[in-house]
Amino acid sequence: MKRKVLKTVCLLGLGWILACVENRDFDSPNTECNVSVKANISFAELDSLIGDGVIQIQDELILEGFVISSDQAGNFFGVLHLQDAAIDPSMGVQMEIDLRESYLVYPIGSRVFVKLKNLYAGKSGTTIKLGGAIISFGNVSVGRLPALQALDHVIPSCGDKASVQPTRTTLAKLDSMPLHTLVQIDSLEFAEVELGSNFAIAEEETERLLQDCAENQMVLLNSGYADFQSELLPEGNGSLIAIVLKEGKKTVLAIRDLQDIDFSNERCPEIITEFTSTKIFISELADPDNNSGARFVELYNAAQDALDLNLWTLRRYTNDNTEVGSSIDLSGLIIQPESTLVISPNAQEFELVYGFPPDLGVSTNSPADSNGDDNLELVDPFGTVIDAFGVIGEDGSGTNHEFEDGRAVRNMQVMEANPIYTFGEWTIFNDTGDAGTIKLPQNAPEDFTPGQRE
Repeated sequence: MKRKVLKTVCLLGLGWILACVENRDFDSPNTECNVSVKANISFAELDSLIGDGVIQIQDELILEGFVISSDQAGNFFGVLHLQDAAIDPSMGVQMEIDLRESYLVYPIGSRVFVKLKNLYAGKSGTTIKLGGAIISFGNVSVGRLPALQALDHVIPSCGDKASVQPTRTTLAKLDSMPLHTLVQIDSLEFAEVELGSNFAIAEEETERLLQDCAENQMVLLNSGYADFQSELLPEGNGSLIAIVLKEGKKTVLAIRDLQDIDFSNERCPEIITEFTSTKIFISELADPDNNSGARFVELYNAAQDALDLNLWTLRRYTNDNTEVGSSIDLSGLIIQPESTLVISPNAQEFELVYGFPPDLGVSTNSPADSNGDDNLELVDPFGTVIDAFGVIGEDGSGTNHEFEDGRAVRNMQVMEANPIYTFGEWTIFNDTGDAGTIKLPQNAPEDFTPGQRE
């Protein structure tokens, strides 16, 4: 066959190999199909035969598969990815071959028969590789078959190519998909940090981060020698067809060429997880006279909707300090509508005393562990003080915001947060508080109502 002058640089990586060839203009090789070859082993049976490690197959076994990869655009080199069915495959394998421009012999959709006798087969996790042998310090691994041996072992079937249909899936389900199979995922886009970048750094295998509208993420692996290496990543959203691979323990995707990507839609709307509200406030503070381990802070959401507390914080100013002594990050918590959220510095003791676990267990010396003379602030994600108890810079002892050995409970008519402490919004029990407070120490559990707005 005629060849133009080629300048070829090869890159080995990920068990599959990515490369660049400057010009890929070839006449099709003279490869005859074989009508007499028939499969006598399935992918699943091959998997069972290999077990762990590497074996050389001695029996006259023939595997039938469908080609789903292509080296035409240079993102794959020296490898064929085969799956066991054109539609809804259950398994795939990686065939290592030292045959350049293999797409001319084995175009996408080709049904091929792999003569397994004398080939080496190995498995790493769920990745199955077929090929020749590489021996290093007495250890055998699967390597590429020389070109002529590849043509002898991988035989195209006679007849038209199959219409290989990618399996539709999602990023969330991708880890459960069989490796070395073709998938299609919709509503994808490149992560914002990737925008403005090329598909790959020149001559380097490059990871680019994909995400869906729920912000699930996955790596797209690109060759630094691919024809599209220098192309800018598309900024839109859409569909991607790719082969599922494994890099170590990490699932990744790889495209055949740019036709596998159609990101022509608008990007996902921004997901906002930071909200503010004046409907959430401190509803009860507890410093039981009989058990300091039963202390807690209770928050209440007076709104009709649940509130995500992402980046909210509860801050404590110890005694008369004007600097924050400790804080609690409330991220990851959701407070339901017209419901409470209870925070305890001793979750085990809290459950023993009150009969149920707190919504959040934190450490001692936290805002939930006040001894009754400290000041607290509830702060939204944007740094705004939404609600407050006490007066910053004033020790609570002997004041109208002391709840030592007692309890501070928000009055029922209060339905809005208040960033300025207002004594009239509270009923306060203590041992030595100022006039207007109730000098009656409180005991747990009978004098407290965590989890209830009463």
